[in-house]
Amino acid sequence: MTVSVLIADDQSLVRTGFRMILETDPLIRVVAEAGDGTQALDSARRTHPDIVLMDIRMPVMDGLEATRRLLASAQPPRVLMLTTFDLDEYVFDALVAGASGFLLKDVAPEQLLAAIHTIAHGESLLAPSITRRLIEAYVRDHPAGVDPAPGLDELTAREREILVLVARGLSNAEIAERLVLSPLTVKTHVARILDKLDLRDRIQAVVLAYETGVIRPGSAQPRLQ
Repeated sequence: MTVSVLIADDQSLVRTGFRMILETDPLIRVVAEAGDGTQALDSARRTHPDIVLMDIRMPVMDGLEATRRLLASAQPPRVLMLTTFDLDEYVFDALVAGASGFLLKDVAPEQLLAAIHTIAHGESLLAPSITRRLIEAYVRDHPAGVDPAPGLDELTAREREILVLVARGLSNAEIAERLVLSPLTVKTHVARILDKLDLRDRIQAVVLAYETGVIRPGSAQPRLQ
């Protein structure tokens, strides 16, 4: 399946660089470019991309506001935020705006391509370093509770293992490789985890895993019991 992409960034050299990277993948098609949030909205209405690569800091209208407006449309694209900044407030704002992913602009080309395909398949994505900082900041203000979340005790051993890996920021493909499973099997497990825990997406699953002490900040080892 070919993935159509709109690139929104106020620097033409950055847009050109992203286009060159994306066009190395035969399954990705760049359908438009935009230099600010307003142009991104106009281009998205004309081209109906599957994914918008959205810079956060842009003139006229920033990427956060453009994302909010895009996702309020009848057939919204998925949005992958790209920035040179990894400040927590930008991550929070991007997630609140409804972005499906957040990466730094210095990401390796192969990671950017992988991120596009991850988002296109309906998954959420955060750079692991950003995930860790974001959630650890969250749980500092919200200490882990002593009681398990509703549904947590309904998870199988495999589902709990996968929840821990999701909390560490691994994608479905990375989890599949780690556990020697097919990506489809992992996707099915993640869907069951979200259903049992009554969660909207994997970002909420990450927060819950830390909030309930399934995995602890700064520790590589999950609490299995």
